Amino acid sequence: MTALVHARALTKRYGDTLALDAVDLQIDDGECVGLLGPNGAGKTTFLSLVEGLRHPTSGSVELFGGDPRSSSSRLRLGSTPQATALPESLKVGEVIDYVGAHFPRRAPRDAIIEEFGLGAFVDKQCGSLSGGQQRRVSVALAFVGDPELVLLDEPTTGLDVDARRALWAAVRARHAAGCAIVVTSHHLEEIEQLAERVVVIDGGRVRADDTVSAVVAGVSRRRLTVAGVGAAQLSRLDPSATVTEDADGTATAVVADSDALVRALVASGIAFHDLSVRGATLEEAFLTITKGAH
Repeated sequence: MTALVHARALTKRYGDTLALDAVDLQIDDGECVGLLGPNGAGKTTFLSLVEGLRHPTSGSVELFGGDPRSSSSRLRLGSTPQATALPESLKVGEVIDYVGAHFPRRAPRDAIIEEFGLGAFVDKQCGSLSGGQQRRVSVALAFVGDPELVLLDEPTTGLDVDARRALWAAVRARHAAGCAIVVTSHHLEEIEQLAERVVVIDGGRVRADDTVSAVVAGVSRRRLTVAGVGAAQLSRLDPSATVTEDADGTATAVVADSDALVRALVASGIAFHDLSVRGATLEEAFLTITKGAH
C-alpha cells in the first residue's frame, strides 16, 4: 500500500482553540475512509491541511509524499468543500470544461455527466440550479481531473434520499475504478454505505480507527427491543441503559449487558412479547466513542 496522506503529530491551533491535537493518520492508495466526529471535532481542519489551504501549527502532513501546497501534488487531488460556490453565469458543461482544463489528464466529460446524473441540466446556468443540483455538480467536479485521491466534506448536504443514493453509486464507481476517497458526513448511513474504514475524531484527537465492523464490534453495547414493557420499567431494571419508547408502546434499550437485562426482565414477572436483541449500529458506536472521550 502506498501512503497518499501521512500526518505525523499534526497539530493546528486557532488562537487559544486547539483544533487538532498531535494527530497521527495515514491514508493509503485505494482506500475509502469515513471521517466522523461531532461539529468542531477537527474534521474540516484536517482536510484543509491535507489540501494545503492551511499550515500546521506543529507536526507535519504529506500529500503524495510531498508538501500539500505543491501544485504537483494538488494536481492529483480532487475535493468538494462543505460550501458550494459555483459561478452563477456559467453553464454546468462550461464549468466542467473549465475545471478539467487545469489538469494534465481528465476523466471523460461524458462519463462524468452520466455517472453523476448531470445530463438534464448540463446546459443550464449554475445560478438557476437548486441547492441539491449544485451539490451534485460540486461533487462531480472533484473527479473531473481523474484524481488519485478525493476529499468529500459533507457531499450530500441538501440532497433528497433518491439523489443521495444516486450520488453514492457514482462515488462507489469512482472508488472501484481506483480512486481513494475520504468522506465526512453527518449521515452515518452514508459512511456505512461508502467507507471501508472509519476514523473517529473528537476534540482534535483520533478516538477510533478501524474497519466499520471492527469499530461497531469494539463498542460493547447491544440494542434490546421489546413490546409490552414501558420505558420506565426497563430503566428500573437497568438504570445504566439508554431507554426510549415509540408511540406504539415498543421500548428500546441500549445496554452494555443485554443478557443481564433479559434475565432481570424475566425475573420481574412483567408480561412482554416481541423481544429482540442485536448488536450496536455505527451511530450507537459513534455516540459511545465520542461520549466516552469527554
